[in-house]
Amino acid sequence: MSRKDNYLDIEEAFFSNDRKFSKKERKAASYKDRSQYKKSDQDQLKRQNTMTTSDEEDLLRGKVLAIAADGILVDCEGTEYVCSLKGALKKDKKRIKNLVAVGDIVLFERKSHLEGSIGKIEKRNSILSRADNLSRNKEQLIAVNVDQVLITCSVVSPPLKPSLIDRYIIAAKKGNTEPVIVINKLDLFQTPPPEIQTVTLEVERTLFEELVEIYRSLHLTVVLVSATTGEGMDELRRVMHGKTSVFSGQSGVGKSHLISLITGQQLAVGSVVKRTQKGSHTTSTTNLIRFEPGSYCIDTPGIKSFGVWDLKREDIQTYFAEILAASSTCKFPDCSHMNEPVCGVQEAVEQGHISQLRFESYCALMAGLEEKHINR
Repeated sequence: MSRKDNYLDIEEAFFSNDRKFSKKERKAASYKDRSQYKKSDQDQLKRQNTMTTSDEEDLLRGKVLAIAADGILVDCEGTEYVCSLKGALKKDKKRIKNLVAVGDIVLFERKSHLEGSIGKIEKRNSILSRADNLSRNKEQLIAVNVDQVLITCSVVSPPLKPSLIDRYIIAAKKGNTEPVIVINKLDLFQTPPPEIQTVTLEVERTLFEELVEIYRSLHLTVVLVSATTGEGMDELRRVMHGKTSVFSGQSGVGKSHLISLITGQQLAVGSVVKRTQKGSHTTSTTNLIRFEPGSYCIDTPGIKSFGVWDLKREDIQTYFAEILAASSTCKFPDCSHMNEPVCGVQEAVEQGHISQLRFESYCALMAGLEEKHINR
């Protein structure tokens, strides 16, 4: 697997190296103090690691802008500090792959002129995360404290992926954020790449029109844009005004290009590999950008797959409003809508009341939960 295959590789490298250093520190300390095995001393250590109000008053407060290989970049009243994590904070790690994410509000101690040590992460009001690619046993934070997730996709190159869009919609709603669907590259319907055949183009156009109709009927905001021609950019700016938005989606859909147009900052822009019609990675870290008073956007690296974190079988249909409504006519109250007889959902699909595309996404999620993921 190449370095670019893991879209949060830099963040993971940082936390991995930080954990190794912390482990060495704990090992050295254990040789000096065997009293760690006494319950009374354990309680005392726990009290020492608990931050008091007076402790917090001595710390600076800032927002995490990015996580790089050499540390966590934190903005504090216009000054940027490169921070590490305090040892006591690292002990809180359980099923989270990265303890800190872009958008976090943190309290930190200034160690030198522009360096600090993070002692507390404030409570988050929203989270966009996914299941770790390998084991699926850890939550990988993408961004936090955001108002909306701009689920960015494109037509033709790379083509639309309805199941990926649906997974993002679920992840956004689970994390208390508003999903917004942004479909880019509309200009390719008029001027497609030379390698795209006419029949392929027409199939993509039909899929595009169907998806727009489906999502708008579900009362989701759908913004149609072209970063090349500027079509729809005014509407996108209006949707983003006064909010913190995170752009997320597969590689090559034009996230960085759109952000460059919105913010005026020139970000690296990638291309699509012609043979596979998959995007090449250009953004290697997640970055928070302020582009006008009260308006922020977060650029994230492109992904190849997206697993929804901690999604339970009994909860899946609650994220498909049309399936949940039709389930009231099922014969069995615990109907999975996969192969049971007298199923109101399957009947609604056959009659065209529920989109076949949405039902396929639902079935794929249900089937995915049955797979066993082995730690590697």
